[in-house]
Amino acid sequence: MRRKGTINYSKYGYIFSLPFILVFLVFALYPTLYTAVIGFTDMKGVIPKPVHILDNPFQNFKELLFDNATFRTSLSNTFILWITNFIPQIALALLLTAWFTNRRLNVKGQGMFKVLLYMPNIITASTIAVLFSTLFAYPMGPVNSLFQSLGWIDAPVQFLQDKNTARGIVAFIQFWMWYGNTMIILIAGVMGINPALFEAAAIDGASGLQTFFRVTLPSLRTIMLFTLITSMVGGLQMFDIPQLFITPAGGPDNATMTTSVFIYGQAFKGAYMYNKAAAASMIMFVIAGVLAALMFYLMRDRSEAQLRKKLRAQKKAAKAAAKGV
Repeated sequence: MRRKGTINYSKYGYIFSLPFILVFLVFALYPTLYTAVIGFTDMKGVIPKPVHILDNPFQNFKELLFDNATFRTSLSNTFILWITNFIPQIALALLLTAWFTNRRLNVKGQGMFKVLLYMPNIITASTIAVLFSTLFAYPMGPVNSLFQSLGWIDAPVQFLQDKNTARGIVAFIQFWMWYGNTMIILIAGVMGINPALFEAAAIDGASGLQTFFRVTLPSLRTIMLFTLITSMVGGLQMFDIPQLFITPAGGPDNATMTTSVFIYGQAFKGAYMYNKAAAASMIMFVIAGVLAALMFYLMRDRSEAQLRKKLRAQKKAAKAAAKGV
């Protein structure tokens, strides 16, 4: 029984959470559910007209996956661009994390270095798209001029009209924009590790490399999982650079067309096929969910799982022994 005159502070938690809940319901949950419904209809065109559920509700999904080569191309481009920018991104971020957090090196001016490395992440995507379009311009771009002056090429190269170079530049831009953000997250994770672990490793005579792989990385399991999930979701939603960097959007032979660019084109260009765009969005939603679940499974704490398995086996053995008695 609550004493008379005491204040129940728990209600203030609900009051402070209410604005977020309302915003989430209106701007996140409702659009998601509405998009899911549209994917099963014949909704298209800018002029409002009656919308009907298709006789085969999964027709839009089937046509995208099996009959639409452009969507399959955008799907493969999305994974290629994400993998080719994430692998060097996480590698460089880990290297910089090991450098900045190494107590033996005690790097001077860390604050300045961190700001400079993080800076590409705060520059707007449109600015970066214009910057790299200018750098790789044909025939008088800075990169072409530099390569010709160094004797690497005899004539200007149309970087943005070649399938492989256009895709490589987009992947590099994504890597350049996000490695600093990944580095900051990993450094924050290292700062949260118990210093006694590093002291014990130093006393045992572990080298910097051994400490990093045997102490730091295992302790960063949760942070690494967070980085993988957020990078995967961000990679599947890649839109701004592929849309703005090369004109027309999608690049040569649709080499840089991602699923988000495809969805935008279906919904707001040409026939305004909202149903196809919604179906493609839900396909990506399912893919993101499956990949996230797979990452959670692969990054799980195996020692804890083994302990649970051992405890279950002991309980079964105890029950069997009790029945035998």
